[in-house]
Amino acid sequence: MTNPSGGFDVAIIGLGAMGSMAALELARRGQRVIGFDRFHPPHPFGSSHGKSRIIREAYFEHPQYVPLVRRAYERWNALEQDSGETLLVPTGGLMIGPPDGTLVSGARQSAIVHQLPYEELPAPEVRRRFPVFQLEAHEVGLLEPRAGVLFPEAAIGAALRLARGAGAELHFGERAIEWLGGSSILVRTERGDYHADQVVVAAGAWMGTGIARASLALQVARQPLHWFSPVGDPAPTAPRRMPVFIWEWEPGGMFYGFPDFGDGVKVAIHHQGEPAHPDTVNRVVMAEEVERLREVMKARTPALNGELRDSSVCLYTNTPDEDFLVDRSPADPRVILASPCSGHGFKFAPAIGEILADLVQGRPPRFDLSPFRIDRAGLRG
Repeated sequence: MTNPSGGFDVAIIGLGAMGSMAALELARRGQRVIGFDRFHPPHPFGSSHGKSRIIREAYFEHPQYVPLVRRAYERWNALEQDSGETLLVPTGGLMIGPPDGTLVSGARQSAIVHQLPYEELPAPEVRRRFPVFQLEAHEVGLLEPRAGVLFPEAAIGAALRLARGAGAELHFGERAIEWLGGSSILVRTERGDYHADQVVVAAGAWMGTGIARASLALQVARQPLHWFSPVGDPAPTAPRRMPVFIWEWEPGGMFYGFPDFGDGVKVAIHHQGEPAHPDTVNRVVMAEEVERLREVMKARTPALNGELRDSSVCLYTNTPDEDFLVDRSPADPRVILASPCSGHGFKFAPAIGEILADLVQGRPPRFDLSPFRIDRAGLRG
């Protein structure tokens, strides 16, 4: 596995969504890869668990993400074929809110800029097609056909399995403590020292704990997730009948949900989570957190507001502008920092893995990474 100098071509710190995909891509390109994770991914302690993630194309955050998500669709399809697993189920996606709100207007702008198919439906038409959604008269639904559901645990497991099959050396349950520059990069873990020509740091919620060796204005937020039994007839909540949705119920306040894949209907509030540290976060969901979401759902999605079946805690790692961080370290250009984050990154994982592999190999990335630079305003702490 090692080169004659006793080192690796690249070490990857963090083997969650982004690290696992980078390990797979680099190993397949013939790179000598070693990867470390403090847990055994997929695991429930970071940002890539919870049984489901939304993938959507009419990206309300900014049109700049649309080319990247289009590439991600292609890479997800390839990963499905290579792994033999179902990782993406199309359901369509419904963005609900005022027509001039952040969500609907942003999704509409991305659709127009990139000529994406979509329908903008008045409230009565949304209620007719999808009776689980009870819109108010002033609200609309923007329906995009290509949106769907990703299965994060299965995806990470598949990427790691294929990466190992391609020759990557993966160390689970081994925390990386620090990296140090020299003729090669020394990665020091709880168990030993390893040398690599380059390093990718994709440590998720732990990016701000010192492993990046850069002062970053990252804030980790605790985000509760919930699964509810549907009320009454469950048929309208089946994946073939209910799209994934995001709903802007107040200015800047959004909640989102998924159809029932057998575990109940998953619903959660997007952002608004309390600040937390990944090592000490309270992972018990409190009754008042469930009740707050129920109040939001009560008039809008009463058919989804049944018995609570399960809850979990996810972590968002947020940049001040909620755009990603993908750039070389200011401490050493041989180290690449990757935090595609802020609660909307998972869907891009295989495309980000490809970008990280290009950076490691010195190839020009196929996308403009300037919005994700480390030296942009506000990111350096």
